Amino acid sequence: MTPTGTWSYPTAIRFGAGRIAELPDACTEAGLTRPLLVTDRGLADLPITAATLDIMEAAGLGRAIFAEVDPNPNERNLAAGLAAYHAGGHDAVIAFGGGSGLDLGKMVAFMSGQTRPVWDFEDIGDWWTRADPGGIAPIVAVPTTAGTGSEVGRASVITNSETHVKKIIFHPRVLPTVVIADPELTVGLPPAITAGTGLDAFAHCVEAFSSPHYHPMSHGIALEGMRLVIENLPRAHADGGDLEARANMMSAAAMGAVAFQKGLGAIHALSHPVGAIYGTHHGTTNAVCMPAVLRLNAPAIAARFDRAAGYLGISGGFDGFQNFVQDFNDSLGIPRRLSEMGVGRDRINDMTEMALEDPSCGGNPVVLNADMIHLLFDEVI
Repeated sequence: MTPTGTWSYPTAIRFGAGRIAELPDACTEAGLTRPLLVTDRGLADLPITAATLDIMEAAGLGRAIFAEVDPNPNERNLAAGLAAYHAGGHDAVIAFGGGSGLDLGKMVAFMSGQTRPVWDFEDIGDWWTRADPGGIAPIVAVPTTAGTGSEVGRASVITNSETHVKKIIFHPRVLPTVVIADPELTVGLPPAITAGTGLDAFAHCVEAFSSPHYHPMSHGIALEGMRLVIENLPRAHADGGDLEARANMMSAAAMGAVAFQKGLGAIHALSHPVGAIYGTHHGTTNAVCMPAVLRLNAPAIAARFDRAAGYLGISGGFDGFQNFVQDFNDSLGIPRRLSEMGVGRDRINDMTEMALEDPSCGGNPVVLNADMIHLLFDEVI
């Protein structure tokens, strides 16, 4: 059978230490004149945010900020952000932060000129065509963590606060026009957040590399992304000021998000309902789930990891890679079970149903069913 695929690659990226100073130029390039900076509560009062607002103000862009964003952003955060956007007469968004700030900022820009509810644009079939493209405001993205890679993504994950289900909202024009990836903005991240976000990038690369879908470009990017995480995350975790390691982790995060166009899998299918119900950190949740999912998928992925392990500096092929992943988690202080993160066993049936409905299931190399998912939850909780 002749391979087929539909591929898309990211946008203009200004990468390097100190390049946050180029924010005014990036705003001009994207057509922003009165932007709203959207970030999360944890970043709102930090020096990197204040310095960014100073840059905006000095360039005549104002210093408007919206920071009422939860760790797992929901439609209530979105409604509040839209109210702030319209009240301030803004024409664009600077999405600033980790995954939550980036995802919510992108959705504020996307929904700023729509008349339908956000759930009408879930990543199902051609639902994205329901959106009015003229109602999507320009976006400049500024990541402050090295994890989700949302800065180069065409979608956001928004939690339905009533059903506790995470929904992927997609549109091609949600992709930011310009990205400023400045590793100096990540220097202050605590070790635990450095580990969790870095392992999110690793999970993206591992699942993309494992996916059965045909996308050789993303396949190669996933492999190199894994190598960058393996070589640089321990350095960034041990020394937050290691700018080279921080820069390589920012590259790996963007690469993971590009790579998972090839597909995600059971790691994310498990992680999404856990995060929606219990509010756990997404990347850390992914890391806890990864060893069990690798064991499940072994029959389908062992051969490709046998070939990749040597390039990654790991001996023993797939078995060596599996052992490495658990040791890697342990070395970074990742719990071995989700129960250590406050996840209970009373909602396993609900989470199993939610996981099966998650679109990530479609990229898993082993076709998933309810029994498999239930057993995985039993193992990781």
